[in-house]
Amino acid sequence: MKTSKAAISRAVAQPDPAIRFYLFHGPDEAQSRGFGEQLLIGLGANREMITGSTLRSDPARLTDEAGALSLFGGKSLVWIEPAGDEIAQAVEALLAAPAVEKAVAAIAGDLRKTSALLKLAEAAPGVVSFKSYVPEGQDARRMVTDVGRRFGLKVEPGAAARIADACGNDQAIVTRELEKYALYVDASPQSPRVLGHDAIDAVGAALPEGELLHLADLALAGRIEQLSQELARLPGALEAIPVVRSLQRRLLMLAPARARIERGERSDAVMTSVGRSLFWKDKALFETLLQQWSSDDLARLSERAGKLERSLIFSSVPDQAMLGEELLAIARAARGRR
Repeated sequence: MKTSKAAISRAVAQPDPAIRFYLFHGPDEAQSRGFGEQLLIGLGANREMITGSTLRSDPARLTDEAGALSLFGGKSLVWIEPAGDEIAQAVEALLAAPAVEKAVAAIAGDLRKTSALLKLAEAAPGVVSFKSYVPEGQDARRMVTDVGRRFGLKVEPGAAARIADACGNDQAIVTRELEKYALYVDASPQSPRVLGHDAIDAVGAALPEGELLHLADLALAGRIEQLSQELARLPGALEAIPVVRSLQRRLLMLAPARARIERGERSDAVMTSVGRSLFWKDKALFETLLQQWSSDDLARLSERAGKLERSLIFSSVPDQAMLGEELLAIARAARGRR
């Protein structure tokens, strides 16, 4: 069943036990994952991961997984990612099963209207289907406010607009940013705090462009000599956190695009859709990076970048040497993938 924007928040916050399958799809994959995360909270469940390629070769496995009791007790949600038409047969079998123990959620990209999975999800009972679009204007500011609430942040309207603009209205980047602001102001759902411009200025919220993003690209491309020269020219007073933020932003742009390629989409088609959000001079390098790094690689890099930033945030003096070491380590790893 196709669900409206007004109804999806209720559907994931208060899940109906009769719903067996949730399909979150559309161009804004970060928003799709966000609804999946809210569903996990609404169910009070743990996540059990499975890939679409696994179900392509073994469609019956989905029904088996959904019908099995959780190994350690409690509730579980079967989470399929990446997902596409290759799981349609498995979902059809899931919906035909007499009973299941666990709900299933799939995170898909922008499915075509002719998609077998989309047609099945919108026509079958016991299914919630929602298409996520990249928010703009007031919707983007509202998205920032809603995400902030999860971390115990009361985001001031002006600050919400600033964060949305700095993050390109990308919910994945917004979530990462707000999580860090919550740490900085010591906010939690049990102890909310106001987030205004002062805190954003203190942490260095605006994601940098130009030279700082260029440093991240040099590292990811494995250009060790050029990166070393650029690092040597940096002013001594430069804070390391904005550079780490630029690296995280690039990783968050690469990850969903790479996932689409790994689930079978042509790289030129992916670049056509992603290219609209890229500066024209960055397109050739971005395409090279897509071929150079796998989804698993990008996830590991993102985790390392997050750990580095957390250590820098709580350091009395941000360590530029620590930043250089991490960027050079990434560059050496990238050179080995050429």
